[in-house]
Amino acid sequence: MDVELRQLRCLVAIVDEGTFTDAAIALGVSQAAVSRTLSTLEKRLGVRLLRRTPRETSPTAIGLRVVAHARRVLTEVDNLVQEATSGHVELRIGHPWSALGRLTPAFQHRWRESHPKTQLHLLRINSPSAGLAEGTADLAVMRRPLEDRRFEGAIVGLETRWCAMAASDPLARRRSVQLADLSSRVLLVDQRTGSTDAELWPANARPATQVSRDIDDWLTVIATGRCVGVTAQSVVDQYPRPGIVYLPVRDAEPIAVRLVWWRDDPHPATRNVLELLTELYRT
Repeated sequence: MDVELRQLRCLVAIVDEGTFTDAAIALGVSQAAVSRTLSTLEKRLGVRLLRRTPRETSPTAIGLRVVAHARRVLTEVDNLVQEATSGHVELRIGHPWSALGRLTPAFQHRWRESHPKTQLHLLRINSPSAGLAEGTADLAVMRRPLEDRRFEGAIVGLETRWCAMAASDPLARRRSVQLADLSSRVLLVDQRTGSTDAELWPANARPATQVSRDIDDWLTVIATGRCVGVTAQSVVDQYPRPGIVYLPVRDAEPIAVRLVWWRDDPHPATRNVLELLTELYRT
């Protein structure tokens, strides 16, 4: 069963305009063409969509539902055409956990001021590519290398590592910790998107690990006191949580923040985003 877009547009036009004559004028076709198109749609669907009387034309019960679906389909198609032909009016930046931390509002404001015609959307997507491979993001902000030759990236800044622990933990009274302080603990890690795993420690002093699914699960488990976590400064900024204390890890190497994009088909705004993020992290 093939339903064509022109048939859906015809149905919606009849309902919106109220008569076949007015629908024909709105569509720029003849009244006979409108009648044929609607008749073909009704035959293909096997249902009657409109009640026609000498005075009015109104949808049937099933016609109302079909019109509602038709409007959504036509809107999606119009959005698709606009996206493909308007030079990328949207910019979707995926991130697994914490976007840019305290720099997120500044990035959003600076982008809106300098690129008002390109709508920015920051999307939390907990996948290894932060939505790039899935097609749900145009760029990605990541804090671990992406070993995939389809993508290219650049480091835009560095963030210090912090330890997240329950407020009841004996270490929580300190001002900072070292890696050795955590060797005997259970480290909670997100194997898909997390920024720190047990390999940060020397081979003979690595903590046991437990697997987490995402940032909310990670915080919830840490709050119980069963595990600790090590993460980037941006998480500290973006996820304050009652019952959890963050302490800097003095002897841990910083985390590189990367902007990642499709190697063969970068978004036109990639260079602008790269320059702005680099500037924000530098200052």
